[in-house]
Parts: sequence; structure tokens; C-alpha cells
Amino acid sequence: MTSSFAPDSLVLNRKLPLWYQVSQSLRASILGRSPDASLRLPTEEQLAAHYGVSVLTMRQALKELEEEGLITRHRRRGTFIEPAARRGAPVRLLGSIDAIVAQQSGEPTTILGHGPGPVPGELAEYFPDCASVVTYRRLRRDGKTGEPTNWAENAVRPELAASIELSDLERWPMTKVLRDAVGVRISRITDTVEARLADPTTAELLQVPLLSPILHYTGVTYDATGRVVDVAQIRYRGDRFSFSVTVEAR
Repeated sequence: MTSSFAPDSLVLNRKLPLWYQVSQSLRASILGRSPDASLRLPTEEQLAAHYGVSVLTMRQALKELEEEGLITRHRRRGTFIEPAARRGAPVRLLGSIDAIVAQQSGEPTTILGHGPGPVPGELAEYFPDCASVVTYRRLRRDGKTGEPTNWAENAVRPELAASIELSDLERWPMTKVLRDAVGVRISRITDTVEARLADPTTAELLQVPLLSPILHYTGVTYDATGRVVDVAQIRYRGDRFSFSVTVEAR
């Protein structure tokens, strides 16, 4: 029998809907899977045990992914990853680190450049104890059309950057690399999304007219000590993305 796809682990936050956290974690695993990974998912019972949730919760999470077109379910045959599945367009924030990882996963990524330099003036408040940061610039494309969708700049503390492999950044978003590869204990991420106009660099990289609308996302990542470890600035094509926030009643 063909081995099943192995999803990443997940630390659940009891203040957020469990089905949503599980669906987003599994979504990130699916979109960031290696090319030779199995397309068969474990059974509902196996997945529920893996994530530490009920089968009912797991079923709800899988329903979300099925509606998105990431998986297909066949009676008696099992559940399979859809090979041609594409990442959905909305930028959705629900307070989960795994949600952010999922949102930024799955698109072919090109490293445009990286290297150390002085802390940019607009980021000085985040790195008061650093003389320099290491900046990574990446371009993401639609996996089906090859069209550029967004480009990102990450400013990272030099001592953490020393442990970052570029090959990991070609597969995973910075949040996942810092947490899972470097071992940073991430406590929170503060997000800001605003409308801006495309500057010359953004217009060229995203292949949009100069001064056309874009979504500008800034994510400030803090470790367990409250120290800023990464500041991400991502420019999304305005004609390809929308922004939505879901507020859950307690």
C-alpha cells in the first residue's frame, strides 16, 4: 500500500476554533509539500489522533479544505491531495501562527537577494539593540500561470540569519523557517495591512502599472522574550488579493 502524506505537527491554541487551526496547519503542509510526497492523506481517525482533536473536528477541517479544492474525498478509496490545487486568494487573519504560515505557503519562490546591512530607518524601533540586520528579498509566483503575485522583504536578526538555509526559504515562509528550522519560540505576530500605490520596484517585480493599487502587509514577529526577530514587508498585487478578518465570539 502507498504510504500516506505526513502532515506537520501543531500546537493547538484553545482560544481559537480547533477545526480552523487544524485546517490551516494541514493546508500549509499540503501547499509546502515536497514534489515526491504521497498524495494520499491518512484516515480521519489517524489525522485526528495526529492533531489531538476529535474525529468530528477533523471532519470539519477536511470539509474546509475540500471546499477550497485542495483535497478530494472518495468513498472507500480515501482522501487525496489535489495535484493541481492552487492557493486561495484572500489574505485571511484569524490570530494563528499556522494561519499565517498557510497563507504564505505553496507558491514557487525565487530568492532575489540577501545580505547584511544597516537597520533601515523605518525599522529602527523594532531593532534598538542591533547595528545591522540581514535582509531577504523573495518573489512568489502563481504555481499554475507563473504570474508574479507578491514580493517580500524580511529583516532578520543577524544571529538568527546565520542558521537560515536559502533552500528552506525557497520552500517555506520565513515564519515557518524561524520556528521549525532555526528553533525560535514565536510568541506573537503583529499584522498591519494597508492600501498603497506600486513604487517602481514593486511595479517591475509584480508586472503591474506604476502607482497601481497594491496591498502592503507588515508582519512583526516576536520571540518568547518579547524581542523582535523578524519584520516582514510583503507587497501583494491588488488585482489578485483581498483582505478579510474573521472575529470569533468567545
